[in-house]
Amino acid sequence: MSDEQSIVRVRDVMKTEFDRIDGTTTVSEALTSMQHPEVRLFVVNKRDEDDEFGMLLLSEIAREVLAKDRSPERVNVYEIMVKPVITVSPRMDIRYCARLFNRFKVSRSLVVENDEVIGVVSFTDIVLRGMCNLYNVCPIG
Repeated sequence: MSDEQSIVRVRDVMKTEFDRIDGTTTVSEALTSMQHPEVRLFVVNKRDEDDEFGMLLLSEIAREVLAKDRSPERVNVYEIMVKPVITVSPRMDIRYCARLFNRFKVSRSLVVENDEVIGVVSFTDIVLRGMCNLYNVCPIG
């Protein structure tokens, strides 16, 4: 990294608006209540302070409900969610975040600070927002 090059942190590229649900919610209820489909996931709340956050990706709904012809009214989120999930700090350099995603074969992560989810970051965010800041390579428009 050159001296002129600044560090772009996860905080600079993450999405701060996302949908939260409880694990007992049905897939149908979750989809009906979704406000931020561009994030492509739901953050699943902890049940108590000793629990961990979960994540339900829209791709998991496609694989586990739609492709298997299961009724979304009869499938609870906890049955198909990912838990525990890899989380990142908002202070993390996006290059390290990209390496972490690559190493663990994930495409997005929850951003956690002080034991609270404050955002969601994905490879897309890192490329479209981060590379624009870091290398001045910005998408058209």
